[in-house]
Amino acid sequence: MVDFDFKDSYSFEDLVKIVALLRAPGGCPWDREQTHSSIKQSFIEETYEVIEAINKDDKALMCEELGDVLLQVVFHAQMERETGTFDMSNVCDGICKKLIERHPHVFGEVKVGSSAEVLDNWDTIKRKSKQQATQGQAMQKIPLELPALMRAQKLQSKAKKAGFDWDDVSGAYDALQKEIVELKEAQKSGSRETMQDELGDVLFSAVNIARFLDLDAEQSLMGANDKFLSRYLLVEELAQKRGIDMKTTPIEELDKLWDEAKAQLRSN
Repeated sequence: MVDFDFKDSYSFEDLVKIVALLRAPGGCPWDREQTHSSIKQSFIEETYEVIEAINKDDKALMCEELGDVLLQVVFHAQMERETGTFDMSNVCDGICKKLIERHPHVFGEVKVGSSAEVLDNWDTIKRKSKQQATQGQAMQKIPLELPALMRAQKLQSKAKKAGFDWDDVSGAYDALQKEIVELKEAQKSGSRETMQDELGDVLFSAVNIARFLDLDAEQSLMGANDKFLSRYLLVEELAQKRGIDMKTTPIEELDKLWDEAKAQLRSN
Protein backbone atom coordinates (compact mmCIF):
# COMPACT_ATOMS: atom_id res chain seq x y z
CA MET A 1 0.00 0.00 0.00
CA VAL A 2 1.25 3.50 -0.89
CA ASP A 3 1.75 6.17 1.76
CA PHE A 4 -1.44 8.21 1.65
CA ASP A 5 -3.35 10.48 4.04
CA PHE A 6 -6.99 9.36 4.02
CA LYS A 7 -9.55 12.14 4.61
CA ASP A 8 -13.28 12.73 4.91
CA SER A 9 -13.07 15.35 2.17
CA TYR A 10 -10.54 15.78 -0.62
CA SER A 11 -9.36 18.82 -2.63
CA PHE A 12 -8.06 19.46 -6.13
CA GLU A 13 -4.51 19.15 -4.79
CA ASP A 14 -5.41 15.72 -3.44
CA LEU A 15 -6.64 14.66 -6.89
CA VAL A 16 -3.32 15.69 -8.44
CA LYS A 17 -1.48 13.69 -5.77
CA ILE A 18 -3.67 10.60 -6.20
CA VAL A 19 -3.14 10.53 -9.98
CA ALA A 20 0.63 10.89 -9.44
CA LEU A 21 0.57 7.95 -7.02
CA LEU A 22 -1.42 5.83 -9.47
CA ARG A 23 1.19 6.51 -12.16
CA ALA A 24 4.20 6.06 -9.87
CA PRO A 25 6.23 2.83 -9.43
CA GLY A 26 4.20 0.58 -7.15
CA GLY A 27 0.98 2.26 -8.28
CA CYS A 28 -1.69 0.87 -10.61
CA PRO A 29 -0.35 -1.23 -13.55
CA TRP A 30 -3.20 -0.10 -15.83
CA ASP A 31 -2.76 3.60 -15.07
CA ARG A 32 1.00 3.32 -15.59
CA GLU A 33 0.51 1.79 -19.05
CA GLN A 34 -1.71 4.56 -20.40
CA THR A 35 -0.67 7.17 -22.97
CA HIS A 36 -2.39 10.27 -24.33
CA SER A 37 -3.55 8.25 -27.32
CA SER A 38 -4.79 5.26 -25.35
CA ILE A 39 -7.19 7.30 -23.21
CA LYS A 40 -8.17 10.09 -25.61
CA GLN A 41 -11.50 8.39 -26.43
CA SER A 42 -12.31 8.36 -22.72
CA PHE A 43 -11.98 12.14 -22.68
CA ILE A 44 -14.63 12.41 -25.39
CA GLU A 45 -16.95 9.93 -23.68
CA GLU A 46 -16.67 11.65 -20.29
CA THR A 47 -17.46 15.01 -21.89
CA TYR A 48 -20.62 13.64 -23.48
CA GLU A 49 -21.65 12.19 -20.13
CA VAL A 50 -21.48 15.70 -18.68
CA ILE A 51 -23.73 16.86 -21.53
CA GLU A 52 -26.15 14.05 -20.67
CA ALA A 53 -26.27 15.21 -17.05
CA ILE A 54 -26.91 18.79 -18.18
CA ASN A 55 -29.71 17.68 -20.50
CA LYS A 56 -31.28 15.71 -17.66
CA ASP A 57 -30.80 18.65 -15.26
CA ASP A 58 -29.36 16.13 -12.82
CA LYS A 59 -27.05 18.14 -10.55
CA ALA A 60 -25.71 15.14 -8.63
CA LEU A 61 -24.85 13.34 -11.86
CA MET A 62 -23.33 16.53 -13.26
CA CYS A 63 -21.07 16.84 -10.21
CA GLU A 64 -19.91 13.25 -10.65
CA GLU A 65 -19.32 13.54 -14.39
CA LEU A 66 -17.45 16.84 -14.08
CA GLY A 67 -15.15 14.98 -11.71
CA ASP A 68 -14.53 12.37 -14.41
CA VAL A 69 -13.65 15.11 -16.92
CA LEU A 70 -11.36 16.77 -14.37
CA LEU A 71 -9.63 13.43 -13.87
CA GLN A 72 -8.89 13.30 -17.58
CA VAL A 73 -7.30 16.75 -17.47
CA VAL A 74 -5.17 15.90 -14.45
CA PHE A 75 -4.19 12.51 -15.92
CA HIS A 76 -2.93 14.03 -19.18
CA ALA A 77 -1.06 16.75 -17.27
CA GLN A 78 0.54 14.13 -15.00
CA MET A 79 1.86 12.19 -18.01
CA GLU A 80 3.61 15.35 -19.22
CA ARG A 81 4.85 16.16 -15.71
CA GLU A 82 6.66 12.82 -15.77
CA THR A 83 8.53 13.84 -18.94
CA GLY A 84 9.25 17.36 -17.69
CA THR A 85 7.25 19.10 -20.44
CA PHE A 86 4.54 20.74 -18.30
CA ASP A 87 2.38 20.01 -15.29
CA MET A 88 -1.01 20.95 -13.85
CA SER A 89 0.27 24.29 -12.55
CA ASN A 90 1.29 25.23 -16.10
CA VAL A 91 -2.16 24.26 -17.37
CA CYS A 92 -3.82 26.46 -14.71
CA ASP A 93 -1.39 29.32 -15.36
CA GLY A 94 -2.09 29.20 -19.10
CA ILE A 95 -5.86 29.28 -18.84
CA CYS A 96 -5.79 32.05 -16.20
CA LYS A 97 -3.61 34.23 -18.44
CA LYS A 98 -5.87 33.51 -21.42
CA LEU A 99 -9.02 34.50 -19.49
CA ILE A 100 -7.41 37.74 -18.31
CA GLU A 101 -6.16 38.59 -21.81
CA ARG A 102 -9.51 37.88 -23.50
CA HIS A 103 -11.61 39.83 -20.98
CA PRO A 104 -10.14 43.33 -21.29
CA HIS A 105 -13.60 44.73 -20.42
CA VAL A 106 -13.21 43.10 -16.97
CA PHE A 107 -9.45 43.24 -16.34
CA GLY A 108 -8.72 46.33 -18.46
CA GLU A 109 -10.20 49.58 -19.68
CA VAL A 110 -12.12 48.30 -22.73
CA LYS A 111 -15.83 49.22 -22.74
CA VAL A 112 -18.48 46.87 -24.17
CA GLY A 113 -22.20 47.29 -24.59
CA SER A 114 -23.35 43.76 -25.29
CA SER A 115 -22.43 40.08 -25.31
CA ALA A 116 -21.97 40.35 -29.07
CA GLU A 117 -19.19 42.90 -28.56
CA VAL A 118 -17.58 40.59 -26.00
CA LEU A 119 -17.52 37.76 -28.56
CA ASP A 120 -16.14 40.06 -31.28
CA ASN A 121 -13.35 41.20 -28.95
CA TRP A 122 -12.64 37.59 -27.96
CA ASP A 123 -12.31 36.57 -31.60
CA THR A 124 -10.04 39.53 -32.44
CA ILE A 125 -7.77 38.90 -29.45
CA LYS A 126 -7.68 35.16 -30.18
CA ARG A 127 -6.67 35.71 -33.80
CA LYS A 128 -3.97 38.19 -32.75
CA SER A 129 -2.53 35.89 -30.09
CA LYS A 130 -2.47 32.98 -32.53
CA GLN A 131 -1.08 35.19 -35.31
CA GLN A 132 -4.05 34.60 -37.58
CA ALA A 133 -4.18 37.51 -40.03
CA THR A 134 -7.32 36.34 -41.84
CA GLN A 135 -10.54 34.50 -41.09
CA GLY A 136 -9.35 31.81 -43.47
CA GLN A 137 -6.39 31.10 -41.22
CA ALA A 138 -8.75 30.99 -38.22
CA MET A 139 -10.99 28.53 -40.10
CA GLN A 140 -8.02 26.27 -40.78
CA LYS A 141 -7.48 26.00 -37.02
CA ILE A 142 -10.95 24.58 -36.36
CA PRO A 143 -10.23 20.96 -35.33
CA LEU A 144 -10.92 18.26 -37.90
CA GLU A 145 -11.88 16.01 -34.99
CA LEU A 146 -15.04 17.97 -34.19
CA PRO A 147 -18.39 16.35 -35.08
CA ALA A 148 -19.06 17.25 -38.72
CA LEU A 149 -22.18 19.34 -38.08
CA MET A 150 -20.45 21.29 -35.32
CA ARG A 151 -17.41 21.94 -37.50
CA ALA A 152 -19.63 23.06 -40.39
CA GLN A 153 -21.40 25.58 -38.16
CA LYS A 154 -18.09 26.94 -36.86
CA LEU A 155 -16.72 27.28 -40.39
CA GLN A 156 -19.82 29.16 -41.51
CA SER A 157 -19.69 31.47 -38.48
CA LYS A 158 -16.07 32.33 -39.21
CA ALA A 159 -16.90 33.04 -42.87
CA LYS A 160 -19.75 35.32 -41.77
CA LYS A 161 -17.29 37.48 -39.79
CA ALA A 162 -15.45 38.12 -43.06
CA GLY A 163 -18.72 39.15 -44.76
CA PHE A 164 -19.12 35.89 -46.68
CA ASP A 165 -22.76 35.09 -45.93
CA TRP A 166 -26.33 35.38 -47.17
CA ASP A 167 -28.22 38.58 -46.35
CA ASP A 168 -30.93 36.56 -44.60
CA VAL A 169 -32.20 33.02 -44.11
CA SER A 170 -34.07 33.02 -47.45
CA GLY A 171 -30.74 32.68 -49.26
CA ALA A 172 -29.90 29.66 -47.11
CA TYR A 173 -33.28 28.04 -47.86
CA ASP A 174 -32.79 28.62 -51.60
CA ALA A 175 -29.31 27.09 -51.41
CA LEU A 176 -30.70 24.00 -49.64
CA GLN A 177 -33.35 23.50 -52.33
CA LYS A 178 -30.69 23.86 -55.03
CA GLU A 179 -28.47 21.27 -53.35
CA ILE A 180 -31.39 18.82 -53.04
CA VAL A 181 -31.99 19.12 -56.79
CA GLU A 182 -28.30 18.47 -57.44
CA LEU A 183 -28.41 15.43 -55.16
CA LYS A 184 -31.33 14.02 -57.15
CA GLU A 185 -29.38 14.57 -60.36
CA ALA A 186 -26.37 12.84 -58.83
CA GLN A 187 -28.55 9.86 -57.94
CA LYS A 188 -29.53 9.53 -61.59
CA SER A 189 -25.85 9.38 -62.54
CA GLY A 190 -25.35 6.33 -60.33
CA SER A 191 -21.97 7.64 -59.13
CA ARG A 192 -21.56 6.99 -55.39
CA GLU A 193 -18.75 9.52 -55.21
CA THR A 194 -20.93 12.24 -56.76
CA MET A 195 -23.92 11.33 -54.59
CA GLN A 196 -21.82 11.48 -51.44
CA ASP A 197 -20.39 14.84 -52.47
CA GLU A 198 -23.86 16.28 -53.13
CA LEU A 199 -25.29 14.80 -49.92
CA GLY A 200 -22.54 16.61 -48.03
CA ASP A 201 -23.63 19.86 -49.70
CA VAL A 202 -27.23 19.22 -48.60
CA LEU A 203 -26.18 18.68 -45.00
CA PHE A 204 -23.87 21.71 -45.07
CA SER A 205 -26.74 23.85 -46.41
CA ALA A 206 -29.06 22.57 -43.68
CA VAL A 207 -26.47 23.65 -41.10
CA ASN A 208 -26.52 27.12 -42.66
CA ILE A 209 -30.24 27.36 -41.95
CA ALA A 210 -29.67 26.26 -38.35
CA ARG A 211 -27.09 29.03 -37.94
CA PHE A 212 -29.44 31.69 -39.32
CA LEU A 213 -32.17 30.52 -36.94
CA ASP A 214 -29.67 30.65 -34.05
CA LEU A 215 -30.02 26.90 -33.50
CA ASP A 216 -27.32 24.34 -32.81
CA ALA A 217 -27.22 21.86 -35.70
CA GLU A 218 -25.51 19.14 -33.66
CA GLN A 219 -28.02 19.43 -30.81
CA SER A 220 -30.89 19.50 -33.31
CA LEU A 221 -29.80 16.23 -34.89
CA MET A 222 -29.27 14.65 -31.47
CA GLY A 223 -32.83 15.64 -30.59
CA ALA A 224 -34.12 14.19 -33.85
CA ASN A 225 -32.29 10.93 -33.13
CA ASP A 226 -33.93 10.67 -29.70
CA LYS A 227 -37.32 11.55 -31.13
CA PHE A 228 -37.02 8.92 -33.85
CA LEU A 229 -36.04 6.26 -31.30
CA SER A 230 -38.99 7.09 -29.01
CA ARG A 231 -41.45 6.92 -31.89
CA TYR A 232 -39.95 3.74 -33.30
CA LEU A 233 -40.13 1.97 -29.94
CA LEU A 234 -43.81 2.87 -29.67
CA VAL A 235 -44.45 1.68 -33.25
CA GLU A 236 -42.77 -1.61 -32.37
CA GLU A 237 -44.89 -1.91 -29.23
CA LEU A 238 -48.13 -1.19 -31.13
CA ALA A 239 -47.20 -3.71 -33.82
CA GLN A 240 -46.52 -6.44 -31.24
CA LYS A 241 -49.81 -5.79 -29.44
CA ARG A 242 -51.75 -6.07 -32.72
CA GLY A 243 -49.89 -9.07 -34.07
CA ILE A 244 -48.35 -7.11 -36.94
CA ASP A 245 -45.17 -8.48 -38.51
CA MET A 246 -43.20 -5.34 -39.31
CA LYS A 247 -40.91 -7.16 -41.74
CA THR A 248 -43.76 -8.22 -44.03
CA THR A 249 -46.18 -5.32 -43.54
CA PRO A 250 -46.21 -2.66 -46.30
CA ILE A 251 -44.56 0.60 -45.31
CA GLU A 252 -47.86 2.42 -45.92
CA GLU A 253 -49.43 0.48 -43.02
CA LEU A 254 -46.41 1.00 -40.81
CA ASP A 255 -46.61 4.71 -41.58
CA LYS A 256 -50.09 4.73 -40.04
CA LEU A 257 -48.62 3.25 -36.86
CA TRP A 258 -45.94 5.92 -37.01
CA ASP A 259 -48.58 8.68 -37.14
CA GLU A 260 -50.40 7.05 -34.24
CA ALA A 261 -47.21 6.85 -32.19
CA LYS A 262 -46.42 10.44 -33.07
CA ALA A 263 -49.84 11.59 -31.86
CA GLN A 264 -49.58 9.58 -28.62
CA LEU A 265 -46.19 11.01 -27.74
CA ARG A 266 -47.34 14.56 -28.47
CA SER A 267 -50.36 14.14 -26.17
CA ASN A 268 -48.20 12.89 -23.26
